[in-house]
Amino acid sequence: MLQLSLPDIKSQLQRAGFKLTPQREALVQVLIDNKTAHLSAEEIFMLLKQTHPDIGLATVYRTLEILTQLNAVKKVVFEDGIARYDLKRKDSGHSHHHLLCSRCGVIEEVFEDLLSQIEKNIEADYQFKILDHRLAFHGICKVCQSLERDSGLNG
Repeated sequence: MLQLSLPDIKSQLQRAGFKLTPQREALVQVLIDNKTAHLSAEEIFMLLKQTHPDIGLATVYRTLEILTQLNAVKKVVFEDGIARYDLKRKDSGHSHHHLLCSRCGVIEEVFEDLLSQIEKNIEADYQFKILDHRLAFHGICKVCQSLERDSGLNG
């Protein structure tokens, strides 16, 4: 699936009565450039400071809040309690899923919607209209598994 582009987000902002200021544009570009990084507001701020030294952390938080409300950005909170931000994908009705490595902390994304039949069952059985779902799998990534195998063979 394709990620939302800068023109897509500019259109969303304009429809909601907001302008695409240089600071907002730079923030969106950071999200586009780091699409798999799951950046926190503070990490986005530090990246923005490199090219926009005048930007404030409050501006980053306000912009992320606006983009979240416009459904251009998805706020995800993992077990560490830190809010991280994902740029939404085009034609994406649901959030994507995550694979969280317990060893190194890497976060991988799964874009397949594996829960559509479960959602249908829940909606039918509980008369509950599902708008979205979040799913995170916890385990050990292939790199850490390989390192464990290698250290077991060599140790």
